[in-house]
Amino acid sequence: MESYTCVVLAKTNDVKIVVLRKKIDEAEAMEIIQQKKTTPFKSLLSRPKKEQVHVHSLKLYHECILMVSGKFIADYYRKATHTISVNYNIRDVVLGEGLFTIRSKSGFRKTLSGKRGKNKINLKLEEHVFVEEEDELAFDHHGHEIKFPFKINSKTVENYPKRILEKNQQNIKKPEITNDTAIEKLQSQLKRPVETDVRDLTEEFVLREITEIYVPIFEARLIGPKKKVGIIRIDAVRKKIL
Repeated sequence: MESYTCVVLAKTNDVKIVVLRKKIDEAEAMEIIQQKKTTPFKSLLSRPKKEQVHVHSLKLYHECILMVSGKFIADYYRKATHTISVNYNIRDVVLGEGLFTIRSKSGFRKTLSGKRGKNKINLKLEEHVFVEEEDELAFDHHGHEIKFPFKINSKTVENYPKRILEKNQQNIKKPEITNDTAIEKLQSQLKRPVETDVRDLTEEFVLREITEIYVPIFEARLIGPKKKVGIIRIDAVRKKIL
């Protein structure tokens, strides 16, 4: 089986940067934290009082979700058998330079179909197959595959994403997975196994887009009883404790 594969890999300049717009500010985040600050320290038997827990710090982070999208295309010929029905008095069919005879019947089939039952002919031929699959994958900043939970449109994203990231560059969590690794995972998902008995196989993976989507996350560091440390993280887009 001869094959040709074309793969398009990522370049740093090809990456699109998106920053999601937060829906709560620091004061609103602090209100949520004050209400929930005992949660990290509770157990089955006890929960500390609110005055026993204080907020040591509150920081805004931008955590990256890496998204890759692309298309896999395959083109090949495969051997196949198609069965056609012909009249009872047909013994063979000529197709091109091929001669195809009727399929023999068992005694049981002859009894069922009778003398004038349809005959079957197996046509052995080749099919020209085209495969086209498109998809996208999203990975959290740890490199774990996730279902992307946000909407991307003009109302949900910042107008000047690079400027915002530059101002908060000390608190940016970049993706721990490389672009090429993410692309390989997408390619592996899109590429379906091809039959073994094929010829003139060509395969192509086309990268559509790589996007770094930065999600604003408020992270509070808490000090509880016996100086135990707790963390509360708030998704500032969905107003949700993580």
